[in-house]
Amino acid sequence: MEKYNFVSFSGIFMLILIAWLFSSDKRNINWRVILWGVLIQIGIAAFVFIVPAGTRFFLFLNDAAIKVMGSASAGARFVFGRLALSPGETGEAGETSLGFILAFQAFPTILFFSSLISILYYFNIMQRVVRAFAYVFTKLMRISGAESLVTASNIFAGVESALTVRPYLAKMTRSELCLLLTAGMATVSSNILALYVYSLKAELPTIAGHLISASLLAAPAAVVMSKVMLPEGDSPETLGVHIRPYYERESSAFEAVINGANQGLKMIAGIVALLIAVLGLVALFELLLAALGNRINLAFGWHFGWSLKELLGYLFYPLTLIIGIPPSDAGVISKIIAERNIVTEVVAYRDLAGAISKGLLVHPRSAVITVYALCGFAHLASMAIFVGGTAALVPGKTREIASVAVRALVAATLACLMTACVAGTFFGKASILFG
Repeated sequence: MEKYNFVSFSGIFMLILIAWLFSSDKRNINWRVILWGVLIQIGIAAFVFIVPAGTRFFLFLNDAAIKVMGSASAGARFVFGRLALSPGETGEAGETSLGFILAFQAFPTILFFSSLISILYYFNIMQRVVRAFAYVFTKLMRISGAESLVTASNIFAGVESALTVRPYLAKMTRSELCLLLTAGMATVSSNILALYVYSLKAELPTIAGHLISASLLAAPAAVVMSKVMLPEGDSPETLGVHIRPYYERESSAFEAVINGANQGLKMIAGIVALLIAVLGLVALFELLLAALGNRINLAFGWHFGWSLKELLGYLFYPLTLIIGIPPSDAGVISKIIAERNIVTEVVAYRDLAGAISKGLLVHPRSAVITVYALCGFAHLASMAIFVGGTAALVPGKTREIASVAVRALVAATLACLMTACVAGTFFGKASILFG
């Protein structure tokens, strides 16, 4: 095992230790959850990165995802023409791309994938996959059936995953609610993966395969971090019980397509609103911070860079080293990982793509590990969305949901970093997926 691979492996347990330091009940830790949560991640990673059949399977998924995205862009090219052409693409009439444009190239794929996932739910395919993952979580980690189901659902869905356990929400314990939020923020929905692929496919050709494996790794990581930070102190109603996902089936496949597209449109509207509002507020805060910083620099003769990205970069620098990023790249990567918590992972992935294309990263492992660290909705805006969405489903639990929100955000952030550690542990040029 190379030096930095060992650092990443050690980082798995260092992050668990950090979660334990913030735990609400340090004496009531369920060590079975930690043991099996780590073993499940190691098993998935070994299959993906070491076993030849596993690597070929994820390369197949990578190529399939890219081809499906090509189909998704057909409608966008018809509607938006040249604006929908990705960098390097040429249209049927010989027109060239104008460069990457988020609204016209990435967002339309969300509509397509939302409809595709809706069709898979209609034909009962997605439910079977979710139940299979939930069964493993329930049996091995001995968490409640509701927790297992919502965690497994979050591998493929977003905030709507709470609907799969809607009948059980009213009787959920604080620990269960914390895991519900953590799993939501530590993972990403399938339709959003396409957005990240568009951001990085030019710099990392195997990006789709990495993002799919990151989604799988994030689920057990979320369980571990949530149960360490807020251990179960009550008796969940569905403890050890394997339950079925709650789903209101459409009357036809075409209705599923319509509803899926409408859900995708709402998601796009939410993303656009968040990006405009959050980036605008951050820019305003940066102006105020810079003005204050200039006064401080003049008063003390300093030359300190006063920006939110710089300050958060210092906070995340030790964590960046823990996950196995070499010191030569840690300064750049720490700022990218840090900004995800404020300006969302969409911006962070674009900045990562920029850092790769500009040659700012010395080690190949840095880019790949950062892809895993960023793969999650662990940021302030997402926390508000998940809290609001869940509270709307069960108003009587609003106070309890709000009380565990910040703890869940911290747990989700640590879970994302944990998946990066697992990827860093197995990083090697011998693996086709990494190469």
